[in-house]
Amino acid sequence: MKTKMLVLVCLLVAALCASAQITIGVDLSTSGPGAALGIPERNAVTLAPDMIAGQKVKYVVYDDASDPSRAVQNVKRLISEDKIDVLMGPSITVTSLGVIDAVSEGRTAMFSYGSATAIVSPMDAKKRWVFKVGANDDIYSAALTRHMGRKGVKTLGIIATDDPFGESNTMEITKQATPKGIKVVAVEKYQKGDTSVTPQVLKLMKAAPDAIYIIAVGTIANLPNYTLVDRGYKGRIYHTGSVANDDFLRVGGKSVEGVFLAQSPVFVYDQLPNGYPTKAEALAFAKAYQPKFGKPSVFAAQVWDTVNILKLAIPEALKKAKPGTVEFREALRTAIENVKGYKGAMAVFSFTPADHTGVDELGMAVMRVEGGTWKLEDYADFKRK
Repeated sequence: MKTKMLVLVCLLVAALCASAQITIGVDLSTSGPGAALGIPERNAVTLAPDMIAGQKVKYVVYDDASDPSRAVQNVKRLISEDKIDVLMGPSITVTSLGVIDAVSEGRTAMFSYGSATAIVSPMDAKKRWVFKVGANDDIYSAALTRHMGRKGVKTLGIIATDDPFGESNTMEITKQATPKGIKVVAVEKYQKGDTSVTPQVLKLMKAAPDAIYIIAVGTIANLPNYTLVDRGYKGRIYHTGSVANDDFLRVGGKSVEGVFLAQSPVFVYDQLPNGYPTKAEALAFAKAYQPKFGKPSVFAAQVWDTVNILKLAIPEALKKAKPGTVEFREALRTAIENVKGYKGAMAVFSFTPADHTGVDELGMAVMRVEGGTWKLEDYADFKRK
C-alpha cells in the first residue's frame, strides 16, 4: 500500500511539474531570402536557458522559409498543437505582419524580429499582443538623416524592394529627411527576384542625388549597390540595418566599401566607448555567442534580449497564473509591457501600452564598411541621456 501511495505521489508531482512547463514557440526564416537573419537567430535560441524562474522551459522551433503563408501555418500550429505561452519571431517584416491575426486570435504575445514600424503601430486590439526588439523605422531614419546632414547631403534618391518593408522605410526616411533640409528627388522600386535593376539605377543617377538609400533585406540589397558602383555613381550610399551580416560583405566585396548603414550598436560592441549603456550586456552576449558561432550577429542579439526580457516578465506572470493557460499568456503580455529600463545588448528597453518596441536613439548607431568590415561611424549622445 505504501508503495502504491509513493507511486501515486510521484506521478502527481510529475504531473504538476509538467503542467508548470513554459513552452516558447519559435518561428524563424532559416531558409529563403531571410535566412541571413534567421540562421543566427536560431543559433541564439540554442543559448537560451532551459529554466526560467524555477520553471522548465521547452523551445519548439519551426522554419517558415521566409514565406508569409508558411509563417501563418507554423504559428497556428504552435498555438493550437504545441500550446505555446509566447512566440519568438518571425524574422522579417512580411512574415511578422502575416501572423498578427493568428497571435491575436490565440491571445499569445509575440516578439517580432522584423523592423517595420507597422508591425507594432498604430496600436490596436490585435497589435497589443505584438512586441518588437528591433528599433522602429523612425529610429533608423533619424540616425541616417542626422548623419546625412552632417555629411552635407541635400538631395536623396531611394531604391526599395516593392513590399511592406520597402514601403514603410521609404515613407519614414522621406518624413525624417524633409525637416533636415534633405529633398527626396527620386524613388525607384524592384522585386526581390529581379536579376537586373539597371533601368532603375539609371533613372536615379539621372536625378543626380547627393546620396542614395537602398532599402532591402540581406543580400537582396547587393544588386542595386553593385549596379550603382558599376555604373559610376560617386555619391554616398546608405543601407538599412537589415544588411548587417557577413553575407552582405561577402557578396558585395569591393562594391560595398564605404557604404553606410544604421543598426544597433551591438554590431560594433567592441568599438563602443566605455560607459555606453548597452556595452556590458553586448559583451556578455558576445562572450556566449562567439565561441560557438563566430562573430556576434545583431539578429542573434535580438533573441538574446528577448530571452532576458522574458526572464524579467515571467516571474511577474507566474504570480497571476500557471503556464499553459490563457490567463498566464495575458499576464505575461502585461508583464512584458511593464518592463522598463532593461539595458540589453541591442538597446535600452522601456515598453509602454502605446510603445511595444521601447527603443530610443541609444539603440541605434551608424556604421560604415571599411576594409571589408564594419566600423563605428556615429552614435547617440549617451552622456546627455
